[in-house]
Amino acid sequence: MKVFNKPKILLIYTGGTIGMIKDADTGALKAFNFKKIIKGIPELKLLECDIETVSFENPIDSSNMKISDWQMMANIIEEHYNNFDGFVVLHGSDTMSYSASALSFMFENLSKPIVFTGSQLPIGDIRTDAKENLITAIQIASLQEKGKPIIQEVSLYFEYKLYRGNRTTKISAEHFNAFTSPNFPELAESGVHLKINNDVLFKSKAGKKLKVNSNFNNDVLILKLFPGISKNILQLLLNTPNLKGVVLETYGAGNAPMENWFIEEIEQAIQRGLHIVNVTQCSGGSVIMGTYETSTRLKEIGLISGKDITTEAAIAKLMYLLGQNVAPNVFKTIFETSLRGEMND
Repeated sequence: MKVFNKPKILLIYTGGTIGMIKDADTGALKAFNFKKIIKGIPELKLLECDIETVSFENPIDSSNMKISDWQMMANIIEEHYNNFDGFVVLHGSDTMSYSASALSFMFENLSKPIVFTGSQLPIGDIRTDAKENLITAIQIASLQEKGKPIIQEVSLYFEYKLYRGNRTTKISAEHFNAFTSPNFPELAESGVHLKINNDVLFKSKAGKKLKVNSNFNNDVLILKLFPGISKNILQLLLNTPNLKGVVLETYGAGNAPMENWFIEEIEQAIQRGLHIVNVTQCSGGSVIMGTYETSTRLKEIGLISGKDITTEAAIAKLMYLLGQNVAPNVFKTIFETSLRGEMND
């Protein structure tokens, strides 16, 4: 009978509420020492895995997250990839969906779990959600079948649900169930039993070597349409120096104003080489250009369809493809193709 070793999990602390503990005397929040995590959370001893920890030298509030921080996470994981079976990234919730999306594109042919988690309350708070999120995220990262990880993608665990990372969006600043995956089912659900939705798990091609593509280009912006948007503002934004890509949040199934000046400004920007991605402002659903007259013109002038991608994943994918210097003549085709399960083909 073949005996498998206990999974090794690397816990990566980047910052955020989950890593704070309240001083009993002053009530002030201070950083938790993750080297003493087993002492602070003795329940972790019950998990069938070995846990090691590493922390950003200077943990950050996730509102300060930037490309260099994503690259730091990727470097840590790549450096330890062969020595660990799974990775849990502790991260502030405000930009967690952006980071999970970014890392999903960075890691090509991933065959091990990278699980993002965090909390709404500090780990030392008496009513904290941090312990459950942390314990279950580690447990999920250590799940194996015949010595191989069950989860082989970048995911996000919060309040009893495991989601595909690049399918998530934050929906609440105060409830424990802070995230949702509007267009894709959860990968797993934690209750009395941990139920894995095996049918929707992302699998890389067997035998392919891991590639880490960490070059991102942030000459991009997100533009949300609203009734009354002016020609001057649109011109100013689309003519921003060095701008290379725009995520355009349109109405409904991808609709936008029919006024000639609007279409002309968008068309001229595309002709100048600007990559413009059409995503919906709606919390769920998909862009389907051509369904209505107001989106047919956008399709005709060459807007990229974001389909059912989230805004967070769309901007991360845009920065990723620009960073990989994808040729202009295939950029639209590649963006409209699902690379890491971020959209339905």
